[in-house]
Amino acid sequence: MNTLPPPTDPLLLPVRDPRARDLVLDYADMHALVAALVLPGNASMYVMSAMETSRELIRHSYYRYEFATVAVTHSLFALEHVLAERLATEEPLRVLIERATAAGLITAGLAAELDRSRLLRDKLTQGAASSAALDPLRAVALVRVVFDAVSLLLSPPSTAGATAADVGGARPDGGLARLWEDHRHALFPDGFRGVDFGGVDLVLLDADVAGLVDRELTRGLDGSGIAYLWGCIADLDKIVPLINEEYCASYFANLRTMAQVAAAPYIPTAT
Repeated sequence: MNTLPPPTDPLLLPVRDPRARDLVLDYADMHALVAALVLPGNASMYVMSAMETSRELIRHSYYRYEFATVAVTHSLFALEHVLAERLATEEPLRVLIERATAAGLITAGLAAELDRSRLLRDKLTQGAASSAALDPLRAVALVRVVFDAVSLLLSPPSTAGATAADVGGARPDGGLARLWEDHRHALFPDGFRGVDFGGVDLVLLDADVAGLVDRELTRGLDGSGIAYLWGCIADLDKIVPLINEEYCASYFANLRTMAQVAAAPYIPTAT
């Protein structure tokens, strides 16, 4: 029997953290922000739980800004577990990342990105950084690095080497849904996080297009969304010719194709 008296005050509903007001228009837009964080289907329940929790922490940073930073540190549980299993050794995360790089399981560029998250976790432990260290956009970029690494580490040895070459194979005749599905499973170009071309940040441009395409597929774009999408296409037209690395250029060319397919219904008809 529950002997506690009933609450006298109405339950308070969560409200938007004011620090998130410049990131998205409303909570629904947080779904698009994390849409590219795809859980690997062949992971253990522990790894799936840790990765899903990190993704949901970012989604709910709309209500509590600090959740974004916590999401990054929580995603490292999954990474550390997968690395330990793949390398068959129990070592600190720093050592595991170094061993995986030396064994050719991950590239040096990806290892450097993973180490940034590890260093953030260490700073939080030491009190040298606060739980408000990251905004949700930056958290998405760092968590996606972990998602990419875990997916790569879980790939069969015979296919792991082909992953970067095969992902993101967008086809103009595949339909927007198919292009979007391909893009969600594509690995972001290694070594290009935090890089900008012509003043265009690649991570933010990728996230913007992904959010707009997801919104088009789920509920359609409004006037401001359409204008924003065309602005992204203009940025892609500007930066793709400047990229001199083959996979990165292919990734953003495919992103441009997907954006153009999403924008095609909104091209004014000739009169």
